[in-house]
Amino acid sequence: MKLSFLYHPVNDLKESLTFYRDVLGFEEAWREGSHTIALSIPNSEQRIMLEADEHDLGAGGVFLVDSVDDFYEENQTKVKFVKNPIDIPPGRYAIYLDDSGNPFRIIDFSKED
Repeated sequence: MKLSFLYHPVNDLKESLTFYRDVLGFEEAWREGSHTIALSIPNSEQRIMLEADEHDLGAGGVFLVDSVDDFYEENQTKVKFVKNPIDIPPGRYAIYLDDSGNPFRIIDFSKED
């Protein structure tokens, strides 16, 4: 498991992009539709992903795993999944909670070329 990027739910994507880009100096790395923007953090190899979704779970890390489906099968009785594996453009995605209720988002890139 490796930290892929930081997830931050936002209320207004356009307004948040202006803040992170123009005030904090982050640079746009990629977009997914009209609801997701990834930004490169200055002086860091990490990125932050802004998305107008999943507000109830709050911010947290998105971790790369070899296979979301395998991770789910191996751990579904050990942790509480609040989002079972789903398809997303680069692969698969799921969310589980740690024992304090913090979200752990996992992703794989199984659909990338």
